[in-house]
Amino acid sequence: MHALGERYGAAALVDALRVGTDVVRRMLAAEGKSIAADALIGRIETAAAEHLAHAFQSSLSPVINGTGVVLHTNLGRAPLAASAIDRIGEVSRGYSTLEYDLAAGRRGRREIHAERLLCRLTGAESAVVVNNNAAATLIVLAALAAGREVIVSRGECVEIGGGFRVPDVMAQSGAVLREVGTTNRTRVSDYGAAIGDRTSLILRVHPSNFRIEGFTERPALADLVALGTRFSVAVAEDLGSGHLGAMPGHPLDHAEPSVRASVAAGVDICCFSGDKLLGGPQAGIIVGRTPSIDRIRRHPLMRALRVDKLTYAALEATLVEYATGRADSTIPVQRMLTISADAIRARTSALAAAIQRLPGWRAEVVAGASAIGGGSAPGLELPTWLIRLEREGVSAAALEEQLRTTSPALIARIDEDHVVLDLRTVDPSQDQEIVQLLSRPAPGERRMT
Repeated sequence: MHALGERYGAAALVDALRVGTDVVRRMLAAEGKSIAADALIGRIETAAAEHLAHAFQSSLSPVINGTGVVLHTNLGRAPLAASAIDRIGEVSRGYSTLEYDLAAGRRGRREIHAERLLCRLTGAESAVVVNNNAAATLIVLAALAAGREVIVSRGECVEIGGGFRVPDVMAQSGAVLREVGTTNRTRVSDYGAAIGDRTSLILRVHPSNFRIEGFTERPALADLVALGTRFSVAVAEDLGSGHLGAMPGHPLDHAEPSVRASVAAGVDICCFSGDKLLGGPQAGIIVGRTPSIDRIRRHPLMRALRVDKLTYAALEATLVEYATGRADSTIPVQRMLTISADAIRARTSALAAAIQRLPGWRAEVVAGASAIGGGSAPGLELPTWLIRLEREGVSAAALEEQLRTTSPALIARIDEDHVVLDLRTVDPSQDQEIVQLLSRPAPGERRMT
């Protein structure tokens, strides 16, 4: 009891003992018999300990992602690089220069953090960070187009996960939506015909979570920029996923537009996520021309949407990995995207062999495909190798449930009525942990011998 009091506090322990006493009282009444005092006390202590463990259990827990979906939104999207995690620890355990200028010895500005690295990596003049990309879109519209018209192609009035709709965000920003073109075809002339005295912005939205194929047309970004320059109308692009295009030969180079290419095309503003293809913390990153960025910095919404010191710490550390050319090996998302199918097959074969040796298990290596996820590169699949798992006497649905109720949870997927694991999204350090998890008996099951 002393250990429980130390861990959970005296007040919580007293409450748990009351709960435990009630549980045991009802249990004894149902059993219709009495037990010795020592056994009674033991039962009450056990019930109290179980109550405390449940009451204080965190709702946020780590899992092993065996789905092969690299940017799995439900599983927290991008795992952070080791350097980002270390940097969070350094900054969070004490005070920091979040809003303090060391050189001047007075209050500084928090929105300057990460700016130099972002400009270096994207070629932009200025940059600012808010708490997610929906917030970035909102403040761009509010700062640059409140009360005026924003021209958007009908094919880009999208809805992404969580009910985020471009028209709804635009309405909240105070900007007025002016749709042009059709769902599948929009031309530069459609944008040009819509420009008038009330036009403030041309907004281009990357349809990152779907793809329209067939009879389609979409203007090149450079043509929209030229149109905007001709009529003195700013052009903004919401890229969503945040592919930097900083690594030659990247598998997404022809499937996903890069931030650097958008900036080079001459947009006034480009916004994207920090926790998708960039592989950093949740953030909305806005880069572009200094006059436009300065208007965003000064907007009243900036205080509501700004990020804290931990986000800046993780983001800067992530950007350093790109700036030093290490990102393909140190950023988990980039490592998952660029690892070869042959390398995955070698790991998969070794792990399958280890699982095959466990009593009651069968593991087979089969070809498959991984997904990018997170609303990035829709339709693009990465070739991979899967472990097809079977357990004696257990259906695929029941096995999938068993795996996600282990500790830590192992999240798999079901393909063609078989449970499969894709090691593309599993850290190599977790391979042996998977073997240990599978060697445990399932809940309510005796250990196999």
